Amino acid sequence: MIGGGLGGSELRGQKISDYTVRRLSVYYRLLDELEQQGVEVVSSAALAELAGTNSAQIRKDLSYFGTFGKRGRGYRVAALAKEIKKILGLDRTWRVVLAGAGNLGHALSMYHDFEKHGFSIVGIFDIDPEKIGQVWEGIRVRHLDDCEQVVREEKVELAIIVTPGGAAQEVVDRLRAAGIQGFLNFAPRKLRTDGDVQLRNVDITIELEGLTYALQTGRS
Repeated sequence: MIGGGLGGSELRGQKISDYTVRRLSVYYRLLDELEQQGVEVVSSAALAELAGTNSAQIRKDLSYFGTFGKRGRGYRVAALAKEIKKILGLDRTWRVVLAGAGNLGHALSMYHDFEKHGFSIVGIFDIDPEKIGQVWEGIRVRHLDDCEQVVREEKVELAIIVTPGGAAQEVVDRLRAAGIQGFLNFAPRKLRTDGDVQLRNVDITIELEGLTYALQTGRS
């Protein structure tokens, strides 16, 4: 049985680490898979094994948000998935724009799992005249100068930055001025933001270099 779950807005003032939030995302995906398989109840030990952690960590992570399950009985899969979905803010649709109409931007525009998890791409921007006017997945690529209008009309809250590194800061500044407060940055550049902005960096090259280092040291 599950009770006492809290949404993210009710946790303001309580610091929850990024590591905890990342693990919640993993739990949510695993619970979603279990639900699709028809599993109704899962123990913390079984969920921990799937997540590559331990049951104590799962109980600790969940304890920040309320009381879930009963000792010895496990978790109701559908109910816990619903609670974590609410905690992560995925019980609604988040409207997103892509800044950068290059190869990575094109690939992300075609990633249909975004919709499944509550993220709807409603705008794509670039400054290249050859790309402006193209239609990707039903969305017309528009000039960055149109960002204020699009953000206002589409009620955009998040932006994914896939521009070249040298252009990324200016693009973030313009989108921030247009009203966007959440950014996922793929550009290979450290960006400056003010205190009200949430920024997450994804550097694929650094992750690959970590893998090559691990392989090299493992072979020596």
